[in-house]
Amino acid sequence: MMAPLCRSALSAAIVILGLTGAVAAQDAQSGGLSIELNEIAPSEKGCMLTFVADNRLQQSLSKASFEFVLFDQKGLVERMAVLDFRDLPAGKTKVRQFDLPGTKCEAVKSLLINDAPACVGEGIDKGACMRGLKTGSKSAVELKG
Repeated sequence: MMAPLCRSALSAAIVILGLTGAVAAQDAQSGGLSIELNEIAPSEKGCMLTFVADNRLQQSLSKASFEFVLFDQKGLVERMAVLDFRDLPAGKTKVRQFDLPGTKCEAVKSLLINDAPACVGEGIDKGACMRGLKTGSKSAVELKG
């Protein structure tokens, strides 16, 4: 026969393990994508944007593209561009670079991820790329989602 104290400790351990599993499952579901603007630098063609993309979804993406809006120093739309991040494997971090011909880096004050026209992967619904998207920037240019 199990002592009452041991029974209580065992019950508490089961509850804690159950809660830990539920929180881990919730974190995995809400993990989403994160996109960081790591660097913005002049290039021969115009302006090179370097992003770090981290896929914390439970599934891999075979294709992900995002519609970016570039704002100038006055807050006016400089241009819009769809950038193809290609595949983003689950649990992996990828660096992607995009050269924007005719864009002057010094004219860009902020970026907005407006939409995700392509968000494709097995078991992935179209809205998964934008739902819970986390953004950040290590450059002087702000990135918003």
